Amino acid sequence: MFSSKWRLLKKDLKAALKSTPDPLTTQEETLVKEIRRITQEKNRNNVTRTMAYLHFFEKHPEIHWALLAHLVSRNAGWNMTDLKGEYLSKLLTGKEGRDFFVFLERGNWLIFQDAYPQLLLYDASLKHGRPLYHLLDALNVSKFMKPFWERFWKSGNSEELTKALIVNEQHYIENRVVRNHLYMATVMDKVMFKLQDMLSMNHILFPYMTPIQQKIKLVGGTVHHFSAVDERILLGRSLYELLYGVRSRLDQIVQWCSANKHTGSRKDYWPQLFNDVNETPPGHVHEMTMSPCKRKQNGSKIYSPRLEIVWEDWVHAEAETGDWFKSVNVLDMMKKNAKEFNGDIESVYCRTLEEIEFASQTKLTFFQNTEGRSADRP
Repeated sequence: MFSSKWRLLKKDLKAALKSTPDPLTTQEETLVKEIRRITQEKNRNNVTRTMAYLHFFEKHPEIHWALLAHLVSRNAGWNMTDLKGEYLSKLLTGKEGRDFFVFLERGNWLIFQDAYPQLLLYDASLKHGRPLYHLLDALNVSKFMKPFWERFWKSGNSEELTKALIVNEQHYIENRVVRNHLYMATVMDKVMFKLQDMLSMNHILFPYMTPIQQKIKLVGGTVHHFSAVDERILLGRSLYELLYGVRSRLDQIVQWCSANKHTGSRKDYWPQLFNDVNETPPGHVHEMTMSPCKRKQNGSKIYSPRLEIVWEDWVHAEAETGDWFKSVNVLDMMKKNAKEFNGDIESVYCRTLEEIEFASQTKLTFFQNTEGRSADRP
């Protein structure tokens, strides 16, 4: 049974590789244009695309990937505003912060403009009462995805479709962002090293509210080896299994997402610790009086701004053309077992906050001492 499934998939993918696009009818051309228009409208910035994923999931909860994409996109937004927030704005130069924002924004934008048309085409198929996946070619979607959408239409296997979308989107950004020489020179070799290797800034958080204690909890995982496409795929699958692993917790995560609009500020999930208004005096670094995991903080809060306040909408160049899918051997990435996350990310994330605070304080003290010695010289 197991082996026959993969044999059939391999056969379907080989056929997809050899297929050629069908000519479109006038009605089909109109639908493709409308899908592109809606996608462009929703892809304005991280906030609009993140909420678009959620609204689609609320309409079609059978598309598990939309919820996973919403949560990962929330994390991308928090990372974007961190660059202008309390600590990282003091640890990175202005150019480093901008370079990293463009890197995050490009990847976030590219995935949405590739994946959201697929979601809209599924919605259109339901409205028409028949599969319209022959239009994936006209939307410049990889040939890899067509067999999976066709199988999903017949079987409703949400897990298989989610895994396929994870494989597709990570390969889609591989050469366009991760292996793009522009980002490798400015971000991958410099800023990513500083943030991930030195400061462990590589956590993906899923917030939810516990029903009894009415307390925000965090589960999630940590990114390792971001530059390796296989590792990113396994990370995505691990996060998916964590998200859907416990039904009661899944329901609480969905409830939290629906009740808390994404703004890009970490205040969205942790208002006891973060504020979207800067309370720290100029020339100072916020100092936590106790572990951030204690929740109840005394004094000022950590500055975590809303996205729209600190980053203008970015105007993107058109997505690079070309289909990444060249060989059916990529199916191996769907067969491999993903690493199981225990989900306990909260204490790890708290330690990361403390590390970043310490690094910011150290840098400030160093510059103050340097300036003091310069002022003392005759």
